Amino acid sequence: MNVLVIKANNRPAAEAISSRMYETFMETIKGADNLNVTTYDVFAEDMPYFGQELFSAYGKMNNGTELTDAESRLVAAKQKAMDALSAADVVVFAFPLWNLTIPARLQTFVEYVYAAGFAFKYDAEGNMIQLMTDKKAIFLNARGGFYTAPEAAPMEMAVNYMRNVFGGVFGMEIIDEVIIEGHNAAPDKANEIIEAGLNQVKETAKKLVLQHA
Repeated sequence: MNVLVIKANNRPAAEAISSRMYETFMETIKGADNLNVTTYDVFAEDMPYFGQELFSAYGKMNNGTELTDAESRLVAAKQKAMDALSAADVVVFAFPLWNLTIPARLQTFVEYVYAAGFAFKYDAEGNMIQLMTDKKAIFLNARGGFYTAPEAAPMEMAVNYMRNVFGGVFGMEIIDEVIIEGHNAAPDKANEIIEAGLNQVKETAKKLVLQHA
């Protein structure tokens, strides 16, 4: 079982809860010989922003024209992300809610792999066909406020976005979600909230190991 873990926070675990979730997950599955685990750290990878350089590169590649260094970097980065996703049976995303959405680096990863003919396609009638229904996803997310409340839920564009992309468009089965929330909004309960969430992360990791033993 190939497990790809997408690490999407470069803040230290002492300061960032989603970083602690990542470390807790990795520590729990360490030594599981039935899992082949690869980490893709979006803050450590060379990930130029998706833009005109990529479309220019495609045009040049079709014409057999030499790419610039910037274009070559972008094409290589996109291909690396796609290859990592292709090889995975289970994809684990560890990410925070930043300013109501996901970090820009994680957004860049999404843009690399959000490609017709790779993650989805259209049939002759224009219907979208999901191409990653054989893959599973796990979301590990931290957010300092309370976004499960009805009045706040519409503002949450991190987990909802990831569900819509990887579950909705790509067709992955979302087999687990652990969301730690409210530790900044309720500092008097922060330790309790965080520890409960990290215990859930451990259970999610153990379940993954046992399911594929």
